[in-house]
Amino acid sequence: METSQNITTIIIETINTILQNLFSSIDNNLYNILDDITFINSNIISDSYFEKILGINSQNGILLICNSLLFGFTLYYGIKYLFSHFTYNRVESPLQFFFKIIIFGLLINFSYFFINEILNFTSNITLAIRGIGEDLFNKNICFSELIQEINNYIVISDSSLNIFSLDGIVKVSLSTSLLNLVFSYSFRYVMVKIFILLTPFSILSLIMENTSWFFKAWLRNMFSLLFIQIIVALVLLILFSMDYSSGSLFTKFIYIGAIYVLIKANSFVREFLGGVSTTISQNVNNLFKK
Repeated sequence: METSQNITTIIIETINTILQNLFSSIDNNLYNILDDITFINSNIISDSYFEKILGINSQNGILLICNSLLFGFTLYYGIKYLFSHFTYNRVESPLQFFFKIIIFGLLINFSYFFINEILNFTSNITLAIRGIGEDLFNKNICFSELIQEINNYIVISDSSLNIFSLDGIVKVSLSTSLLNLVFSYSFRYVMVKIFILLTPFSILSLIMENTSWFFKAWLRNMFSLLFIQIIVALVLLILFSMDYSSGSLFTKFIYIGAIYVLIKANSFVREFLGGVSTTISQNVNNLFKK
């Protein structure tokens, strides 16, 4: 009987030790990554290879493709306008069309500048929200600071981790939620870069009335992806406004609830504004649907 109890104790201690090392690694590494991939600014397009893909002038990258399509749209309009004299279909006047060609052509070739300003505008709003928290609480409003705050007050120390206790369950919930956050916001980071590359095409689509839907879809998705980080900044501000010194069960579950809000932030934004989903589980489920 005593031997059986010893084996059980050894198994429990082994499981706790393995999970302790895993959670410690998560706490020490992933929160810093979350700060980088969540709070996006113009640095996302400052990569030299990304600039080459997008194109820094009209003679390379995606801008070259869009300028070629601009000529194609002009040729298409010329043919359509010519046949309208035989079919009597209404088309816009040449003056109106060429005015749009000039305006949108300039916007396409300056799309790098415009997207840079949009990213900086969103980043400045986020920084303003975080700055309010820094002034009020004298703390950096970020994930790396948050994990230190939580570990100091409401999460048990690594040396006393017991996965089969309530505190252990709380710790598991927090760490698994963190992993979910990293995957979701990494996916969002990639999607933002994709929609940045689509910026010249979205402007190009405004030239033709039957392709303008593409710009509307791009704008809705891009705005929703960037708006998420504003929601994240507000959630972090609320988290830092709470007093965790009591270490009560209430504050532990409030923190878990806040992490769940961060996970579901994209779903809330999609219901409010529309846009693409960055929830990993949802995208995997959609992948296997017939």
